[in-house]
Amino acid sequence: MEKNSKNKITAYSCGFCPQLNMIKSLLIVLAMAFSVSCYANTSVIDQDLLDKMNRLGNCETIKINILMREQSDLTTLKLEAMNFNSKKTRQAFVIETLKRQAEVSQADVMSLLREMEQNGMVDDIRPLWIVNSISCMATKAAINDLAQRNDILTIYHCESTKWIEEAEAMPATRGDGREITENLLQVNAPQAWELGYRGQGILIALIDTGVRFDHADLAGRLWDGGSEYPNHGYDFANNNNNPYDEQGHGTHVAGTLCGTGASGSQTGIAPEATIMVLKAFYSDGTGDEAVWAAAMQFAVEHDADVINMSLGRPQPSAAQKLMMRQACDNALAAGIVAGVSAGNIRQLQWIVPPPNNITTPADCPPPYLHEDQRVNAGGTCCVISVGAVHYNHAVAEFSSEGPSQWTDVPQYGDYPYTAGSPTEIGLIRPDICAPGVQIKSLDYTTTDGYTLMDGTSMATPLVTGTIALMLSKNKELTPEQIGEILECNATPLTEHKSNDFGSGLLNAYASVQAVDYDGINESRQEAFVYPNPSSGSFTVTCEGMRQIQVFSLDGTLVRSIPTCNDTEQINNLEEGIYLLQIKKQDAIIHQKIIKTKKS
Repeated sequence: MEKNSKNKITAYSCGFCPQLNMIKSLLIVLAMAFSVSCYANTSVIDQDLLDKMNRLGNCETIKINILMREQSDLTTLKLEAMNFNSKKTRQAFVIETLKRQAEVSQADVMSLLREMEQNGMVDDIRPLWIVNSISCMATKAAINDLAQRNDILTIYHCESTKWIEEAEAMPATRGDGREITENLLQVNAPQAWELGYRGQGILIALIDTGVRFDHADLAGRLWDGGSEYPNHGYDFANNNNNPYDEQGHGTHVAGTLCGTGASGSQTGIAPEATIMVLKAFYSDGTGDEAVWAAAMQFAVEHDADVINMSLGRPQPSAAQKLMMRQACDNALAAGIVAGVSAGNIRQLQWIVPPPNNITTPADCPPPYLHEDQRVNAGGTCCVISVGAVHYNHAVAEFSSEGPSQWTDVPQYGDYPYTAGSPTEIGLIRPDICAPGVQIKSLDYTTTDGYTLMDGTSMATPLVTGTIALMLSKNKELTPEQIGEILECNATPLTEHKSNDFGSGLLNAYASVQAVDYDGINESRQEAFVYPNPSSGSFTVTCEGMRQIQVFSLDGTLVRSIPTCNDTEQINNLEEGIYLLQIKKQDAIIHQKIIKTKKS
C-alpha cells in the first residue's frame, strides 16, 4: 500500500496470502526487486550496501547508518566556542550546538522512520548528535525510500566487525606490595607522582569490553553514576546497564590506567583518577561505529576529561571513516582528547600496507600538528595515536605502521600520500609510543590477580593516564596543548617524527613538569595584541618573548619570528583568522588574531 505524506512510504506485506496464485506472487517479487534496483539513489546508498541489498530478502532487515548531509564544521565550531572563558562553558556550548543541529536536521527523517517502524520496515532506531546520524535496522524498501531524500548524505551498511583482538594473556605473580610495574618505570611515572599529581579529580572514559567491577585494585576508582547508572557506566553493545567485562581486555586496560596496587603490584599510572566504564564491544571484541559513537557521545555529555580507546576498526570504508572522523572532530571541539591505539597489524602489511595499516580512528589526525607534519598539513581532531615498543625501545613487531591518508574521503580530502614524495607524506602515525609488550595489569578472571598482555592497546592507557596526570595539574589544558606537551617532551627515538615511534617514547615526568601550574587563563593575560582585529599590522607585547609563530586555522605555519624583545610587529598577513603561539622561556601563550580587509 502507499501512504501519502511529504515523503512517500512504500510498505510491503511479509505474510503469505493463499489467495494469490503463483504467477501473481512471482510478479510482486519481481516488481519489488525492480523497484529497489531502479529507484535506489546510488549517489546516497553506499555501493557495499547496494550489493548486500541485492541479496537481501524483501522482509529481511540490515543494520544501516544514515549520515545527514548537514554536519558541523570543526573550524567554525571551535571559533564560536572560543568566545567562552572556561573549558567547561566551551564544552557546554558545543554539546548544545550539536544537539540542536541534530534535533532540527533529523526531524523529518525521524518522523519518516517512525512511520516506517509502524509498518514493520525499520526497527531499533538510534539517533546521535556527536555525529549527525541515525542508525537502525531496515528493509531494502525502507532504504530505497530514504535514499530519495536530499537531506541525507549517505546510507551505508553498519557492519559489525572485530575492533579488539583477543590478546593472549599469560599469568603473572602478585607483587610484594612495593612493586611498580616495569612499564610505569620506563615512562618515569614515579617521578611524576613525586610532583604531587596522581590523576586526582580527573574522569577517564574507557571505551572497551567493560571492566570487572570487583577487582580489588579498582576499588574506589570507578565512576559513581548514581541510580541511573549504578554499575559505573553503560553497556552500549547490549543496550543495558551492566558494562561488566566478559573478555578481559577492558579490565587489563583499566588496570594500567588506575590500578592502585592493592593486591601487590602498582599497575596504574594515574592511581587516583576515576574510570567511567563504557562497554561498546561484545565478548569476542566485535562491534560497529554507531555503537562506538554512542559511547563517545556519552563520555562527552557526562563530563569525561579524557577518553581511552584501545581499539580500532581495520580497513573501514570511506563512509565509515567519515563517520568516525566526524565524531572525533566534534569531541575536539568540545575540548576532549583521546588516547587511541594505532593497531596490531604491522605483520599484515602484505595484505594491508601503509597508508592503510593504521586502524581507525587512530588514523585520524591529532589536535597538535608537529613541525615535521606541516609540509603536508591538514585538519585536526581529538586523536593522539599510540604505538608500542619493547622494553629495549625497539618497535613492537605487531605495532601498526603509518602513515595514513584521507584523500579517499571526499569530505576531508587531506593528507595525500605518495610513496617517496618529500611533500605528500600522508599523516604521520603514531604520535607517540609507549611500552606494549609483556605488560602486567589486572586479570578479569579473579578479584586480585594479574596477567601479562601485548598490544598497542596496552601502550595506550599509559598515554591516556599521563594526560590525566597533566590535567590534575591544570584542568584547563586544551587538547592542542596536551598534544604538543606530550610530543615535545617525549624521549626521541629517531631524528624526526616517524611512522614507527611518532615523536618518541612517552615521558610522563617531563610532560607533567612542562604543564604550566599557574593556569592557562592567567598566562593568556600576559600577552597583548593590538589592534585586533586589524586591517594592517599587529603589535604583540609580552615580557620575556623568545618566539612568535603564526598558524592558519588548518595548522599550517605561516610565519615564525624569533625575538629577544618584549614588543614585536606582525606585518603583511593576508585576510583571515590566525592563531598565535607566543613562546616564553617558561610558558607558551596562545592568542587569536583577525586580519580584515583594508577599507
